[in-house]
Amino acid sequence: MKVILQQEIKKLGKKGDVIEVSEGYARNYLLPQKLAIMGTSTNVNAAKQHQEAEVRKAKRLLDEAKVYAAQIGKLSVTVAVKTGEGGKLFGSVNSKDIADALKAEHGVELDKRKVDLPEAIKALGTYPVTVKLHPEITAQIQVKVIGKA
Repeated sequence: MKVILQQEIKKLGKKGDVIEVSEGYARNYLLPQKLAIMGTSTNVNAAKQHQEAEVRKAKRLLDEAKVYAAQIGKLSVTVAVKTGEGGKLFGSVNSKDIADALKAEHGVELDKRKVDLPEAIKALGTYPVTVKLHPEITAQIQVKVIGKA
């Protein structure tokens, strides 16, 4: 019996997959639990159209991320922090500070979780920082840490 999965099921498939299962399994478990719907020709066509729409959406998001990465890759950000004797920082510069500086200087809204900073910056200078825009797309920005009086 053909069914269309409504959610991912281990060892069977992902959401939207059209699979062949035994009638008893479908009638007694998958359909009552609303884990799948019957694989009629109408439902199969609707599932195919839905999958094609998802592929188009994913491609569009990837293309947008590439364009956005090209724009962000040209940016540099200056973060001013309090310093003590010898140019040592009070505290450190973290991803939230970088995201806030991007918004203040360039008007770019960026979630702090997308700023990939292996460890907090604890010294003055210029640092390359990776920004994750998409699971496959990243961009490099320059972060200049300066001391303020």
